[in-house]
Amino acid sequence: QVQLVESGGGLVQPGGSMRLSCAASGRIFSIDYMGWYRQAPGKQRALVAVINSGGSTSYTDSVKGRFTISRDNAKNTAYLQMNSLKPDDTAVYYCNAYIGETYSPWRDYWGQGTQVTVSS
Repeated sequence: QVQLVESGGGLVQPGGSMRLSCAASGRIFSIDYMGWYRQAPGKQRALVAVINSGGSTSYTDSVKGRFTISRDNAKNTAYLQMNSLKPDDTAVYYCNAYIGETYSPWRDYWGQGTQVTVSS
């Protein structure tokens, strides 16, 4: 059974940096896109950044120039490097991936979420 496990969240001061990791495990034969979403209190979950299997990336406007998404295909892991963090970046961050599992159809998977709090 495929699982996505996030790590790296916590408390950081405004202007600081943080790196999130998302490791996929299970009977995986291929991963297409991997992405990060976030959900702030009282708001809908929204896409932050996405990277496809070829390494092409896309970001929501509010994080362009501050966040960088990357992936290590050998480790089935995606990363989100977050710099110049702002209080508005405070949210639960979720990893998402479209994965082909051995003997099963391709489908979306979600991690359990990791809290990122930007505050002084």
